[in-house]
Amino acid sequence: MNLTGSKKLIVILCLTAVAVIFFLSKEPKFIDVEVVRIEKGEVTETVSNTRVGTVKACRRAYVAPAAGGQVEKLHVREGDGVRQNQLLMEVWNKDMKAQVKLQEFQVKANQATAEQVCQLAAVAERDARRAYLQKKYDIVSEEALDAKATDAKAKRASCKASRKTVAVSEANLDAARVAVERTLVLAPFDGRVAEINVELGEYVTPSPPGIATLPAIDLLDVSCLYVSAPIDEVDAPRIRTGMSACVSLDAFTEKRCSGTVSRIAPYVQEKEKQARTVEVEVKLTDPNDIKDLLPGYSADIEVLIAGKQNALKVPAEAVLENNRVLLMQNDGLLIERIFTPGLANWNTVEVLSGLNADDKVVLSVGQEGVVAGAYARERK
Repeated sequence: MNLTGSKKLIVILCLTAVAVIFFLSKEPKFIDVEVVRIEKGEVTETVSNTRVGTVKACRRAYVAPAAGGQVEKLHVREGDGVRQNQLLMEVWNKDMKAQVKLQEFQVKANQATAEQVCQLAAVAERDARRAYLQKKYDIVSEEALDAKATDAKAKRASCKASRKTVAVSEANLDAARVAVERTLVLAPFDGRVAEINVELGEYVTPSPPGIATLPAIDLLDVSCLYVSAPIDEVDAPRIRTGMSACVSLDAFTEKRCSGTVSRIAPYVQEKEKQARTVEVEVKLTDPNDIKDLLPGYSADIEVLIAGKQNALKVPAEAVLENNRVLLMQNDGLLIERIFTPGLANWNTVEVLSGLNADDKVVLSVGQEGVVAGAYARERK
């Protein structure tokens, strides 16, 4: 090969290399992204609490004796299940019980006296009737008849007074028994003893008005539980009692969706440095949902406002500002699309128009380089 041919070959090789480099530089760089296909399914619109809520018992009683005194007997321990009207605690009351026994004897004594007086009254009334008959035949004088009638009336009055005395003594007995009851602590409902704040021998007194003190016994009804949580004042007007709701708890992974809105507070809470909220209560109705729950657990609620069973939907995390999404075309090009939203929650947004089923929506919208006009491929 002569020198001229060698130069031509070198020029051809250089041009070929330049062309290869040019075309390689024009090939798009693909970014790995997460993609999901738009499909139909259930879409719900929910309202959630703004701050953490709390599981509470439907009935909770902080019970203490109505009268102060020294704790003589504790009939239960923490964790015990109790029945309504079961005796829980007793303050020293031997003097009051003695007074009850005294009043019982007094009632019996007064009853015996009344019986005696009334029997004498009956005899006097019979004597007066006989004297009246005898007067018709002039057997007794007018003065004797008058004396018999007066004696009968006086003894009948004494009988009535004796019976009133019995009634008074019975009322005194009732008062003595009430005084004893003031030293007893009875369970107001079926429940479980959560806490006992007294010991045998300690002196307990009722709480003075306006001064909170620890209750002697904290009693819970754990057969009925609800969640109380604050809802933002903007969302509260959309909630109605009877709406379905789900409850989520930090202590458990699964949601519990047997909840029903049982109460909406009639006022807005105004707390310093906090958003204004309305307290909403959700009652759990399924026994399986109540199982293993304890009052005091932190919980969140989701109240179902509306729902559709077969709606086109897109993940909420894929939606950009002003209802925009990034779609991946078959060649990997990312394009921006605006759609009309419908129902929405934290996870899903309903698509009314602008998108179609099986469109590939990009989830990795916060990833560097993921913008309209870029090329991407689905991450495996």
